[in-house]
Amino acid sequence: MKAIILCAGYGTRMQPYTEKYQKTMLPIQGKPILEYLLEALIYAGFTEFILVVGYLKNQIIEHFQDGNNWGIKIEYVEQKNLNGTGGALLLCESMIYDEHFFLTWGDILVPYEIYRKVYQTFKNDNEDFILVTNYLENLQKGCAIFCNDKYCIKMVEKPPPNIKGTNLNNCGIFILSTEIFDVLREITPSERGELEIPDAISYGIETRDWRVRLIKMKKDQFRADFGDINVYEELKNKKEWIRDLKKQN
Repeated sequence: MKAIILCAGYGTRMQPYTEKYQKTMLPIQGKPILEYLLEALIYAGFTEFILVVGYLKNQIIEHFQDGNNWGIKIEYVEQKNLNGTGGALLLCESMIYDEHFFLTWGDILVPYEIYRKVYQTFKNDNEDFILVTNYLENLQKGCAIFCNDKYCIKMVEKPPPNIKGTNLNNCGIFILSTEIFDVLREITPSERGELEIPDAISYGIETRDWRVRLIKMKKDQFRADFGDINVYEELKNKKEWIRDLKKQN
């Protein structure tokens, strides 16, 4: 199974750091964020990667090259038009040969064990779609996930402040069926003019009876969103979080 990492964006919320660095290449304890993510996915069992690059793409390509130094294979695709996560994913369609693939945002890090659990759940339970959630007190800046036991029934991107019934947020970590490519061609862009993967998943649940299995992170489990400048500034000079990242539960 190939693992796709989206790392093309400008990182405008991370300025001034991203005037010099691609967001996923921001250094922490001597290594870029993206390297920690790759190490986590290698630990989970992935060996073939597609990196969707764009802004300051050469920083990523020159650092990781073909992946041989990590014992993996890396391919690259450039997203010249930053038209959303769905637009980025469509660029990878011709590079996917299996019926399923792994996908994650490049600026999110969770414990290594979560990535392994996602892959093992797919292999053991034969699920077509898997989505990781994390607990979020204020869902207005996230994507609310409503569920029925172990499965997602609804996703609401940046919900209104009075939303009730859930504190589950889309963590940005998935296993998806290649069916999603057809759905991405059917849906319309969001209000931001972008093709959004959560919109495609919601559409699939509503119109194609997709069963989207949830992997729910615990409320106190480590999660770093490096789209938030405060998170980066808090963690860049600390070592303790790396222990949390590699902790085996």
